[in-house]
Amino acid sequence: MKPSKDKRLEMFEMIVTSREFDDQLMAIYFADKTPVFDMAGGKVPGEIHTSHGHEACAAGTIMQLTADDYITCSHRPHHHAIARGVDINGMAAEIFGKSTGLNGGKGGHMHIYSPKHNFSSSGIIAEGMGPAAGMAMAAKIQGKEGVGVSFMGEAAVNQGAFHEVMNMAGLYNLPYICVVEDNNWGVSVCKSASTAIERNSDRASSYGAYGEYVETNDPDDIYEAMGRCLERARSGKGPSILELKTYRLFGHMLGDPMPYMPKDEKDAFKDCTVDYREKLIAEGVMTESEADAIRERAKERAAAAMKFADESAYPDPSEAYNNQYAS
Repeated sequence: MKPSKDKRLEMFEMIVTSREFDDQLMAIYFADKTPVFDMAGGKVPGEIHTSHGHEACAAGTIMQLTADDYITCSHRPHHHAIARGVDINGMAAEIFGKSTGLNGGKGGHMHIYSPKHNFSSSGIIAEGMGPAAGMAMAAKIQGKEGVGVSFMGEAAVNQGAFHEVMNMAGLYNLPYICVVEDNNWGVSVCKSASTAIERNSDRASSYGAYGEYVETNDPDDIYEAMGRCLERARSGKGPSILELKTYRLFGHMLGDPMPYMPKDEKDAFKDCTVDYREKLIAEGVMTESEADAIRERAKERAAAAMKFADESAYPDPSEAYNNQYAS
């Protein structure tokens, strides 16, 4: 099913809000790390993996989900969280390590967690597959609504967890979808040097699953493909692997200048925030002024989130052992 006009406008707002959030975060991140890059310096120390270029992947898939569905994602989670409706003030504060963050400032940028939204992320590659499939299994056993969806990069499919989870998802016919965001690079290793098969979606047949590949990085096409995967999951037809070609417009993490990537590949990059804007204007879905207004609203939301995070207090040292769990 094709997305309605309202859904297309909402997807556009999702992708530009994610872009504004990452743009403003990036400016703050680098502010105190120059002239010599110091990862430990500044208001936001440590690694940051922005979603620049990936925004369409989250908008087109998550727009199709309901509140009963479960999402896990990887170390590059901002676009997913924003598309899911996770509070961006709390997310910004979490990235800044502040007490008002979603996890009290203890999880940081790679560990965004919101129980209200059935949403979590992890810095461990492919770690989210097991929990998402497990939640799908729980929903199936209990006769409840809910599809488990995990997001990862194309390099994550070479982890053992990928095979183990997909095998079980196929064996138990789970309402589970593995979304692979293929930007062609696992840190600095090209997909062709690490993966024996060109299309990871083709692996689906090995697990009794459905596989589909979307080449365009267009939210509309992704929305329709996700709809087909969800229809199968919700009607008891089992799991899917949905592979999305996308583009990592910056390095693996901020501070990575991508010297390993060929110039012709960089020159061929497509920016979904630009392409989707032009498409919606050309098709009469919105005007130039309406697009500008949406972008300005996104910019204001991102700025408010950064201000909230900057002005929030750090956790009190006495809270260091709170929310710690041991089995």
